[in-house]
Amino acid sequence: MRKNLLLIAWLVGAVAASATERLQLVWPTPNRAWAEGKPLGAYVQDTGLGNPESGTFGGVRTDGRQFHEGIDMKCVERDRHGEPLDHIFAAMDGVVRHINAVAGASNYGRYIVLEHPEQSPAVYTLYAHLARIAPGLRVGERVGRGQMIGIMGHSSDRPIPRVRAHMHFEIGVLVTRDFQRWYDWKRFGSRNEQGIWNGMNLMGIDPLAVFNEWRAGRIATMQDVFAHMVPEVRLRIATRRVPDFVERYPSLLTKPLPMGPVSGWEISCNWTGLPFAWTPLTAEDVIALAPGEVRITDVNSELERRERSKILVVRRRGRWVPGRDLEEVLQQLFEIR
Repeated sequence: MRKNLLLIAWLVGAVAASATERLQLVWPTPNRAWAEGKPLGAYVQDTGLGNPESGTFGGVRTDGRQFHEGIDMKCVERDRHGEPLDHIFAAMDGVVRHINAVAGASNYGRYIVLEHPEQSPAVYTLYAHLARIAPGLRVGERVGRGQMIGIMGHSSDRPIPRVRAHMHFEIGVLVTRDFQRWYDWKRFGSRNEQGIWNGMNLMGIDPLAVFNEWRAGRIATMQDVFAHMVPEVRLRIATRRVPDFVERYPSLLTKPLPMGPVSGWEISCNWTGLPFAWTPLTAEDVIALAPGEVRITDVNSELERRERSKILVVRRRGRWVPGRDLEEVLQQLFEIR
């Protein structure tokens, strides 16, 4: 029965991917600098050293070793005390999935997560460090593109100077709905206040690149964004487990599930470890693997030298094996312990 449901999910995903709503984006702050083609520093808030690159996506901090999941959008209007007044807008039509209204409960501060079911994959967007949530906004509510959902701020569980008030913005995917089980197994020593919308369960893509590619007419849907991703690591895993990630993002399957049981997966990951292409494997495909074994089959030779903020693979006894960050993703997806 579950297999039939998964096949239906793939077919629905394939249809959705071909007929998905065209991507329509709204810059989520009143700042007009990006729309007017102004330099990065006019709309990205730096970390305080004057380098706007430090507020963008990727390994942009601590000499390239610290990964930043989104883009920090600059404030354009303040009150007489220097507090930001900028309204925050929904970047796409969507559904409110999470609201954290307690500033100290997350390093995101007060934040909102929207999910965008009309897109395929149904990505989320995240709006963090807010001063206030729009009155009456509720989880489960539908919001329209450009609707005001909050006020920019500098809230966090760690101090953000008022002068660097900004809105941290993400576009991405949710790794697993079984996040709490993984979180408990890791024994972090603190409560998970945010449920599945904890930042450790969110994998972002470069939001500025999405906006730029959309403006240039090179992408028309979110599926185009994932289709253009470059595989930096490919792996095979021998398992009969079908992660809920595949069920939620069936458009990332490269082909339908086999008639018999799934015996494993071939997965392509981009440079951050995001698993963007999934191919189900038969028993014959994984005959050389032990149950539960993960085998790296292809690695971009420049990856280790180029990227220091994400450790996807390391060499061990002359072979590539999953590094710290890729291992963590696989733990969440497949409950590898």
